[in-house]
Amino acid sequence: MTGSTAPRRLVLASNNAGKLAELQALFAPLGVELVTQGSLGIPEAPEPHRTFVENALAKARHAAAASGLPALADDAGLCVAAFGGRPGVDTAHYCTQFGYPKSDANNVRALLEQMRDVEDRRAAMVSTLVAVRHADDPEPLVASGRVEGEITRAPVGDGGFGFDPVMFLPAFGCTFAQLPSDVKNANSHRGRAARAMLALMRERWWPDA
Repeated sequence: MTGSTAPRRLVLASNNAGKLAELQALFAPLGVELVTQGSLGIPEAPEPHRTFVENALAKARHAAAASGLPALADDAGLCVAAFGGRPGVDTAHYCTQFGYPKSDANNVRALLEQMRDVEDRRAAMVSTLVAVRHADDPEPLVASGRVEGEITRAPVGDGGFGFDPVMFLPAFGCTFAQLPSDVKNANSHRGRAARAMLALMRERWWPDA
């Protein structure tokens, strides 16, 4: 795939507005336009796997097959040390196992309830990005990012989404939800994965970018 023929339009295998906004800003230097699969009438792919990379690859191949365009998928989650890395790939639906309707607020509520008596608050936010040129691409691009922190005892901050209000970052002395968006993008798990993915795309797909 060369710079002269490669389309600069990528289907994002997600309908999450927060992810779209973050990734669109991060991929702007490549001149890439991200479009959500939902805007193209593409349904969400099943995510039956137990690792971030397997789910991201399945989502990317699904979106590429349905759209005929290169696709980018992100699978991310919260990995809590005291819970053996869970909720992991079940992060988005974490609260439903405790009887709450799916929502960011309920996910935070359920996590804080489950960690009420847990002293080890260590956790990591993990993001895995997978990009494919087409549905049968034998050499998908894979990039990961990881940020370590601690789970607070109560939500702090109004920015971000997901578990951002309870993910405290010792290096900044605040939660993800308290960081300005540009600072968060530069230092988040998704930001780190995106920068690695940008480098791979420049090297292998679009060397003229």
